[in-house]
Amino acid sequence: MWELYKKIVSWVVRAFAVLAGIGVLVMMLVTCCDIIGRHFGHAITGAVDIVQVSACIAAICALPYTTAVKGHVAVEFLSQMFPHAVRALVDGIWRVAVIVMYGFMAWGGIVHGNTLFRRHSSTLTIHIPTFWILYVISAVSLVTILVKLYNLAHPGKEMMRP
Repeated sequence: MWELYKKIVSWVVRAFAVLAGIGVLVMMLVTCCDIIGRHFGHAITGAVDIVQVSACIAAICALPYTTAVKGHVAVEFLSQMFPHAVRALVDGIWRVAVIVMYGFMAWGGIVHGNTLFRRHSSTLTIHIPTFWILYVISAVSLVTILVKLYNLAHPGKEMMRP
């Protein structure tokens, strides 16, 4: 059962990682084209809006992958002083706390995204709707919860290799 779970969640994690990469690529291309265009007197209208949205997507969509490969910075100096059982207990408590936090992020993202949708909120220059970004944050939070559940069931193991 865990193998199928791992395979499906890993596929979704990789899909979000691809979106994160596309976000970084869009930021780079728009910034370079805008700089070159300004040199010739033709700046890209809304370049800041596009880069802001792309940066948000890149940052949030990279989160499940970073979690799955255990790429976060861990402060192990203090935890190494404790016995293995205490470290495992503290690690489990933190994982549950993180699952709860991402649950609130997912719920809050949907609620706030619905509010932005009703208000027709958009970026300032080229009016890119912003509600969907909160929905992406909610989806990413739910996938990160799935990764954390795997980590909770398999302590000390990453879900996938980088």
